[in-house]
Amino acid sequence: MKNSVPFHKFSVFYHIKSLPCGINRKKPPTIKWKASLRKVENMQYIISFITGGIICIIGQLLIDKTALTPARILTGFVVAGVVLTAVGIYQPFVEFAGAGATVPISGFGYLMAKGVEEAVRSDGALGILTGAFTACAGGIAAAVIFSVIAAVISRAKGK
Repeated sequence: MKNSVPFHKFSVFYHIKSLPCGINRKKPPTIKWKASLRKVENMQYIISFITGGIICIIGQLLIDKTALTPARILTGFVVAGVVLTAVGIYQPFVEFAGAGATVPISGFGYLMAKGVEEAVRSDGALGILTGAFTACAGGIAAAVIFSVIAAVISRAKGK
């Protein structure tokens, strides 16, 4: 077994040049480091949960305390996601909160803005019209398909 490859070379972080926490990639990670990485991952779940919950609380407060309709609130969240992405605020928020920032409806606005940005970079002015649809096509298709399935399965009740 003299020529065998050390097990740590199969580690996820082995081929990355700069590792988190200044760890030397030539040495295998210690159990203490692995445990601290697990704590950071668990903390990310908590941060995502809290930030997503705060966005939902804001939406619920808007429904309860204002005369805005749910459609206007939904549209407001999407537009807020687009505007915050355009001014450069939403990207750091996504990096901090992860799924807590991308799963709520404001994340849909973020996705549309990012799609337009990438399409403009690659296709020019035509990307303004096509970028949002290209980036959101999967989500829109899933929403339509599951809506049709729900409509077929469920039964409408008369008023």
